[in-house]
Amino acid sequence: MRDIAAAAAVSQSTVSRVLNNVPTRVPIAPETRERVIQTSRRLGYRPNPLARGLRGASTNLIGAVVRDFSDPFFAGAIEALVVESMAHGYNVVLGHAPDRVSEVVSLTAVLETRHTDAIILLGDMQDYPQLLADLRQSLVPVVALWQGTSPLEFPTADADDRAGIWAGLGHLECLGHRRIAFVSAELPGDYRVREDAYLDFMRDRFGDAPPDYLRRCPNTLAGGDAALRLLLELPQPPTAVATSTDLVAVGVLHAAHSLGATVPERLSVVGFDDILIAAHTVPALTTLRMPISEIVGHAIARAVSLAREPDAARRPSLDVFEPTLIVRDSTAPPTAA
Repeated sequence: MRDIAAAAAVSQSTVSRVLNNVPTRVPIAPETRERVIQTSRRLGYRPNPLARGLRGASTNLIGAVVRDFSDPFFAGAIEALVVESMAHGYNVVLGHAPDRVSEVVSLTAVLETRHTDAIILLGDMQDYPQLLADLRQSLVPVVALWQGTSPLEFPTADADDRAGIWAGLGHLECLGHRRIAFVSAELPGDYRVREDAYLDFMRDRFGDAPPDYLRRCPNTLAGGDAALRLLLELPQPPTAVATSTDLVAVGVLHAAHSLGATVPERLSVVGFDDILIAAHTVPALTTLRMPISEIVGHAIARAVSLAREPDAARRPSLDVFEPTLIVRDSTAPPTAA
């Protein structure tokens, strides 16, 4: 800024006000403003967000702590986060919780030394107590998404997973399915909301779920594949399978193809999340669309609002969004008795 001030023949404070678009009591002449801008471009000036953070100014950065980069669901959430942040004039700094939950992970370790105006949590972080302890003491606002069974400590947004599961199972019931199995992915924090919703639905509509129709597995393609192979070995195999994630559902589709259980003629399949690949499987996957854009948009708007109003209350709260049933080619009425 000193170099720009000297080259443009103005004070350094004028340069600061022009480049930061700060209101002034005495208006800056348009020709002066233009001269400062052109000089800054000619000299290759770029604002340093870390230096701005050190002096307490806004850095226009949002820190995002992500539970699992490898999960395709979070890949979609990160993309939405970047798009929404940029629409508000912010860039995103990504931090990743490590795979080994036994490690003591601090907020500084995750986001390094970068200063941010707000922090967004993506996923259940209760396996990282030091990280959560640091976040409770954070000087900048924290907004949490998809926190699973974690205690409500921050402004939080999540999906109504129970309503989503019931919508998917209701679709199968309307098609005529009664023998409906459920493949439950093992998620962080022993999250069983979707599994419990399945059991409640089956008790409500059919008295109970058939024995061994609930299968738990890792949240992987291989996990879904192995679970379906066990289900199809039962004396009375299911005519439909609902899953707690699309990732597992794709594994189910693969196993069905390998075993000759044609989808949807012999087996209907319903996923959950509507990740990018769901529309491109063969057949295309019927699933529950997670309202990622709405949830992320709500979270960014809340974080930016809190960042710009330091005195605003940051009380824990929960806003819930309902998934939407997306019917594709993987479901049809049962053809076998």
